[in-house]
Amino acid sequence: MINIDKSESVGVSIRSANKFYGIFQALTNVSLEVSAGEFVSILGPSGSGKTTLLGLLGGFVQPTSGSIWLGDRDITFAPPHKRNIGIVFQNYALFPHMSVAENITFPLRARRIARETWPARLKAALEMVELAGYDDRRIHELSGGQRQRVALARAIIFEPKLILMDEPLSALDKQLRENMQIELKRLHKKLGATIVYVTHDQREALTMSDRVAIMNRGQLVQVDTPQRLHDQPANSFVAKFIGEATLVPVEYEDANRVKLGDAILRTSHTVVTGQKLYLAVHSEKLLVADGREPAGSNLLPAVVTDTLYQGESSRVFLKLSCGSDLSLRLPSNHAGRLQLKNPGDRITVALHPDDTIVVPEAS
Repeated sequence: MINIDKSESVGVSIRSANKFYGIFQALTNVSLEVSAGEFVSILGPSGSGKTTLLGLLGGFVQPTSGSIWLGDRDITFAPPHKRNIGIVFQNYALFPHMSVAENITFPLRARRIARETWPARLKAALEMVELAGYDDRRIHELSGGQRQRVALARAIIFEPKLILMDEPLSALDKQLRENMQIELKRLHKKLGATIVYVTHDQREALTMSDRVAIMNRGQLVQVDTPQRLHDQPANSFVAKFIGEATLVPVEYEDANRVKLGDAILRTSHTVVTGQKLYLAVHSEKLLVADGREPAGSNLLPAVVTDTLYQGESSRVFLKLSCGSDLSLRLPSNHAGRLQLKNPGDRITVALHPDDTIVVPEAS
């Protein structure tokens, strides 16, 4: 049976890691603590350093300076096969000439684990990824989702304390990718292993992770829970990168108020002075002001410039009286359709102080 008890899991620690490729610095003073049994996603745009960071953990990249610890063991210069780490690659890296069973048990052979334990381990791994009975299938006979499950089974069969995943769902279509996100979250709860997951997909990271580490230009910008990242971003980069936020320049008024054009907006959050500030407005946080909005909401007069139907919702583009652009998202149900306006119509939108997020400009 495969069961990594959380009490037996170990955390992983990256301490003051720097990585140079010639004169190019791919990582700058990166420190990250991942607790035992935690699911942490590394999220960032292309070239942000997230794959290099995963390479440090896997042993495929060595830091120019700094250290990597697995529990209380320094693994900075340990080769990949000595780290007891399961890895799921973006392209799955399955052997096409081997059966499903041969692919999954390959790590047992490579680690010279007693052959008499293989059948029980294989059975447990197949059941965990819901591929029981697929032992003799060839890789070319499997769908994309099934291949992804084989790669997962191979990564967990030797009961690693840490599992690394490098964009394993990127090759799947949208519906299958979303289904596999739920499956991975379920599998993590079953396994209890520590998982570090690299992705460029914001929704994927928010869906699966206990915490998300945002990277940009080789640095960690913010490491936080999905909700805090979305609702309390550290700066304009995080606010723009997470969710569907529009950044509108505002001026500092006091610790809980900012000025947008002639309007004074109240926020429940503390505003930091001395920096260029932006109001980060998520489309789904705006409401049509019709007298039913929460008391004390900030009211913003605007003109509708365009509407875009997107199936489950419609996005309404607005021009504020101060000249800034925003967008409002309305559900495509009956109530939402009643609130839709035509281009050129005047509208007032409401933003609750709890949803009035002011962030400093990213350095």
